[in-house]
Amino acid sequence: MQTPSHPTSPTRRHTLRWLGAGLGSTALGACGGGAVLVWGETPASAASSPLPIDTQPAVKAAAVIVVSGLSRTWALTFLPDGRMLVTERTGALRIVGLDGKAAAPIVGVPAVDARGQGGLLDVALDPAFAANRRVYLSYAEAGTGAEAGRNGTAVARGVLSNDGTRLSDVQVIFRQTPKIDSTAHFGSRLVFAPDGTLFITLGDRFSQRDAVQDLSNTLGKVVRIHPDGSVPKDNPFVGRAGVREEIWSYGHRNVQGAALHPVTGELWTHEHGPQGGDEVNITRAGRNYGWPKISYGCEYGAPVGNCPPVGGATSAPGMEQPVTYWVPTSIAPCGMAFYTASVFPQWRGNLFVGALAGQALWRLQLDGNKVVSREALLTDLGERIRDVRQGPDGAIYLISDGASAKIYRLQPV
Repeated sequence: MQTPSHPTSPTRRHTLRWLGAGLGSTALGACGGGAVLVWGETPASAASSPLPIDTQPAVKAAAVIVVSGLSRTWALTFLPDGRMLVTERTGALRIVGLDGKAAAPIVGVPAVDARGQGGLLDVALDPAFAANRRVYLSYAEAGTGAEAGRNGTAVARGVLSNDGTRLSDVQVIFRQTPKIDSTAHFGSRLVFAPDGTLFITLGDRFSQRDAVQDLSNTLGKVVRIHPDGSVPKDNPFVGRAGVREEIWSYGHRNVQGAALHPVTGELWTHEHGPQGGDEVNITRAGRNYGWPKISYGCEYGAPVGNCPPVGGATSAPGMEQPVTYWVPTSIAPCGMAFYTASVFPQWRGNLFVGALAGQALWRLQLDGNKVVSREALLTDLGERIRDVRQGPDGAIYLISDGASAKIYRLQPV
């Protein structure tokens, strides 16, 4: 198994911080000393003008607010005309125009259980959206009948009207099983593969981590289905008795970032560790990613930096290693995108990861499947970053989290 890259404990500063953030000495030497991020004294959340970023190699960029006044945003995707579809956990799906104005909520969105970490979560367009106008939504769905009081991740698809005001023909194509009495760890990222199949990331629901290694449920799994909800015949567990055939991989804690590698086409994901141990993984068919048998993180409440890992080990036969991880403190990763455009040519091929608790945008430089350097950008933005996307204009778009959320565009200056 590949040995993952991992950080040393960072030294925090106010306006000049994160010199080669998160790099061990070997990687730091290979990267020529890392990058420096400099911000002014005014917090980004209070500023009305673009805020400069100065990194090495020299990349001049600014974080510009595209729209503000949103509430608990979770995800965005781009329509063919450049407008954005944006989800709010409270249950609203909105179109944000090129002028930065957010439209009224779209009618016809499924009812969501907006408690804790639940609500309306990811959004994705059908690969044939131009022809069928189908939109896919992941969300926390409340249970009924015998499952009343419980909830689980569900995925529905519907047809967006030409005027962008309504979803029709809404159908639930996937439900995580079983539903659980919990308001945490829904996972919920949606990624279409080149063959048209749909990957769905699923959390362990926090209280059910011991069920993650059990293949008879979809807790702590990544699943792969056809857009109509049927199971592809080449899924790794098809034909095995007592196993959910939609499972692609297992042993995950809470996957809230997923993207396809632009060269290999493989699915990369990241997931929340417990106390430390956030991971980035190459998520392959039939593989076991270890949770909760192995981990780089510790139980909550244990002494930070001086505690045994959950499961008692960081590796075990038959279980995959991450390509990189964060210790001793979690960044709470959320949102993920590979950069392939030419607006920032020095960053082409880099992987970008948002951070909630870490309040940063992490840039990971890759050499093949190896992370060779990591840099935390926007550390003085003062925002929890919930989603990261590359826009059709080649800029990088970020969604902040919270009751007064914003969409930022990272653009050259």
